Amino acid sequence: MGKTAVFVLSTLQQIDPVVGQVAALVLCHTRELAYQPMEIYVDDEAKLTLHGLVQHYIKLSEAEKNRKMNDLLDALDFNQVVIFVKSVTGRLTRYKNFKEGHKRILVATDLVGRGIDIERVNIVINYDMPDSADTYLHRVGRAGRFGTKGLAITFVSSSSDSDVLDQVQERFEVDIKELPEQIDTSTYMPS
Repeated sequence: MGKTAVFVLSTLQQIDPVVGQVAALVLCHTRELAYQPMEIYVDDEAKLTLHGLVQHYIKLSEAEKNRKMNDLLDALDFNQVVIFVKSVTGRLTRYKNFKEGHKRILVATDLVGRGIDIERVNIVINYDMPDSADTYLHRVGRAGRFGTKGLAITFVSSSSDSDVLDQVQERFEVDIKELPEQIDTSTYMPS
C-alpha cells in the first residue's frame, strides 16, 4: 500500500544526517509495526545484502517446471511459501486467507512482490524468472523478513533467465549456487 514509504521518504527528505547521531525517531502505535520492513545495509556503492536468506537456482526446461515444483513442495519444510509467476488469476480473498495463515501456499505475480509483510513466509520460489535484479530483490525479500531465516529458489530455463541471475549476483554481490540434492532445514527454518 506504500504507507511505510510515505513515512520513510518524507523523513529522508527532511534530515541532514550527522555520523554517530540519531537523525530521526519513529514512534509506532503497535509493537508489531516496530518490529516490521527489516534492516537493510547499503554501502557506498549501493550494494544490498539480505541477511538470513539462503538463495539457490535450478537449471531446467520450461516443461520440467511443474514436476520440479511438486517435488520441492514435497521435499521442503515450510511455514508458508510464495511462488512467483508471470501471470495468475487471483482474488483478494485468496491473499487474505494466506495473510491470516489459513493457506500455506500463495501463487502470485509481482503485484505481491512489494509491500507484503507476512511473518510466516520462509520460502520464495521464482517459478518464472523476474525481469530485473530489482524485481528479484523485492520477490525474495518476502522470505526471511523480521530477521528470520528464509530460502529462495529460482527456476532458470532460458539464456535471458541466466542473464538476470548474473545481474543479481553482480549487483548485490551475492553468490547464488545451484540447488543441492539436499538442503539443511536449519539453514532456512527457524529453530
